[in-house]
Amino acid sequence: MTAERPSPFTELFLEESVRAIQALDGRLIDRVATGLARVRDGGGRLFILGVGGSAGHASHAVNDFRKICAFEAYTPTDNVSELTARVNDEGWDTSFSEWLKVSRLSTADALLIFSVGGGNKQKNVSVNLVRALEHAQAVGAPVFGVVGKDGGTTAEVAEACVLIPVVSPDRITPHTEGLCAVVWHLLVSHPALKRAATKWESTK
Repeated sequence: MTAERPSPFTELFLEESVRAIQALDGRLIDRVATGLARVRDGGGRLFILGVGGSAGHASHAVNDFRKICAFEAYTPTDNVSELTARVNDEGWDTSFSEWLKVSRLSTADALLIFSVGGGNKQKNVSVNLVRALEHAQAVGAPVFGVVGKDGGTTAEVAEACVLIPVVSPDRITPHTEGLCAVVWHLLVSHPALKRAATKWESTK
């Protein structure tokens, strides 16, 4: 019996994913890992921000940084009541920055941004991320990112920012969001950050 081949689209998507991974700058990933470890080891907190699919990534990553890296971490999108109240009463643009103010973001803490475009005020895209980044700059909190395209405002202000390479202009979002998960799982597994064994690897 002849083995069935995957569809041309499936082969193309997987090939693009491989090319994107191969083009990642590992030195930047290491810089994010060591920068975050510096914040954690100094007693700082990690605030992870993302919109849309990246909000889901932020929630998952908060769990991983807390449980695997012993890093006090939070994301505003885990509290849907507060988030929607702020959007309803104060507007979308300040929904993250005002949350960070109540959280007393300081120079001891850090932001980690997950975003396809990194935020762009001029194009009116992910302005709530931009306002959060502006607040981080105002209080002197370091910024790190895992973003796509040209990185937007996140890449402009970050201490270290991993850019997911654009390998297909038609599939920027799925490749960026998919490989963002690869990068943050690399980060929580990185020797600079990892503190606890993961369950299945520690089960005999």
